[in-house]
Amino acid sequence: MTKVLVIEDEELLRDNLMEILEDEGFQVIDADNGHRGIELAIAEKPDLILCDVMMPGLDGYSVLNILSQDPTMAAIPFIFLTAKATKDDFRQGMELGADDYLTKPFTKPELLKGIASRLGKKTAEQQRYKTLQEFYNIELQHAKEQLNYLSRYDHLTNLPNRLALRELFRQVKSTDIGKKQLITILCLSLDRFNQVKENLGYEFGDLLLKAVAQRIKACISLPDKVVHLDADQFAIILATTQHKKEALTIAQIILDNLSQTFNLSGEEVFITASIGIALYPRDGRLIERLLKNANLAMVQAKRQGGNQYQFYSVAFHIGFSDRLALQTSLRYALEREELEVHYQPIVTLKTGRIVGTEALVRWRHPEKGMILPSKLTAVAEETGLIVPIGEWLFQKACQQVQVWHNSGFESLRLAVNLSGRQFNQMELRQKLVQIIGTIGFNPGYLELELNESILMQNVEVAIRRLNGLKALGIQIAIDDFGTGYSSLGYLQQFPCDILRIDQSFIHNIADKTNQAAITKAIIEMAKNLNLRVIAKGVESPSQLSFIYRHQCDEMQGYLFKRPVQAPEFEELLKSRKRLPLPSTAEWRL
Repeated sequence: MTKVLVIEDEELLRDNLMEILEDEGFQVIDADNGHRGIELAIAEKPDLILCDVMMPGLDGYSVLNILSQDPTMAAIPFIFLTAKATKDDFRQGMELGADDYLTKPFTKPELLKGIASRLGKKTAEQQRYKTLQEFYNIELQHAKEQLNYLSRYDHLTNLPNRLALRELFRQVKSTDIGKKQLITILCLSLDRFNQVKENLGYEFGDLLLKAVAQRIKACISLPDKVVHLDADQFAIILATTQHKKEALTIAQIILDNLSQTFNLSGEEVFITASIGIALYPRDGRLIERLLKNANLAMVQAKRQGGNQYQFYSVAFHIGFSDRLALQTSLRYALEREELEVHYQPIVTLKTGRIVGTEALVRWRHPEKGMILPSKLTAVAEETGLIVPIGEWLFQKACQQVQVWHNSGFESLRLAVNLSGRQFNQMELRQKLVQIIGTIGFNPGYLELELNESILMQNVEVAIRRLNGLKALGIQIAIDDFGTGYSSLGYLQQFPCDILRIDQSFIHNIADKTNQAAITKAIIEMAKNLNLRVIAKGVESPSQLSFIYRHQCDEMQGYLFKRPVQAPEFEELLKSRKRLPLPSTAEWRL
């Protein structure tokens, strides 16, 4: 039933209006003054409001003005009842947002016609909104499907890519064949492929990769899978092998087929491949471990001259003693103050100004010099030191950024990465509260970065922990987005604020490659979900132009500044340095 609120101080007129409307089937609520009318409007949310202009205390104009401040109330049709009929009176009401005027005295038909007109307009607007919402949902679903495809299939070979590997492995394991038989992972790399590209060109290299993909597919049968990992590397999941010898036979068939002549674009080319083989579950239960071990075996095959296969062996882990020494050194690195915090600026693409910084840990070894960040992370993960190092980084970074806040850079945001082990700690929230409380750091300026693969390990637990962090006022960023194995279907479930696009997508973005299409789709998806988008690893003007053109919000990368220690970063802040943004003419080229 349509609900109408009547606000009229004259009791006789109010009663007459109520009687007319109730006879016409309306549900009527009434107020004898403006204050009461506002209370009822907010509480009852009527479909239409009839309001007298001239009332003691709070007149009709004031009632409309107050209700208009609330978007929900502002959408309700509002009709003035007035004995004032000058143009100025009409103009004043319309400027405030009134939908219509009924000049006293008015007839019953005039009243009902005015109400019907306004309600009809509201219904039309609601239908229009519904249509737009349905269109938006269709477009959003289309964008999701497009992004899912682009992110999981290689545009050159039309094979599943690295991102699809985990799901394909899961599918194979779940089949009856996969449960009963040996699952084999082959990692294949072409020998001398870079020489072929250098001599015959990159376009010929692409043609060769397409032909190689077709020959590999011809050597296997369903439910076996072929994946294009990257450049000249492929992975093959064999679900049809009953024993190791059968896997060996298929590997040799693939090598023999690839060693046959390729005739492409008038060129005759011979090429060989090296294959590494890992067996499930002997060499690993997770696809990441299996692929890593198969890759180690493939490297051994190349070292022995190529055009052959090698099964994985633990003996391939060369340099173990050096790694053990590095692990021992890292245990003392915190005590000896060998670790440093470096800060890389985060720049807004609206003004080119620095709006934040990502805190990164670096290890200056007394003998080996600066240790590669990837090696530091790997050793820290292996030893379990990633947790104390992560806590040290968080505390040091909060202390330093608080100093900058106190020095006049109060809006500077701090981004800190959380490792999987840190995120899975039961006491994580308590530790963060203790650190920021002791320092006096405002959590509203803190962003915690989490790799999407961490969140996917247990979605329900991840959502619960993220909500706990969000309740503190902390913002959540999904880091290295696009490099994980899923997340698009769950992205809307995670209470995140920021999407950080991995630099691997930014690297070749200006060449109109598949990375460009994926990056564009990621930005559009993030915008639809009201997420802020940060592009990492921006190193060239062409990369900047691309992300600027597609309305990415922020960037960080060597194009503006590499990660630096606190004193140099502070000088950067004081200099008010800006990133030169592309002009309209530049990015339209």
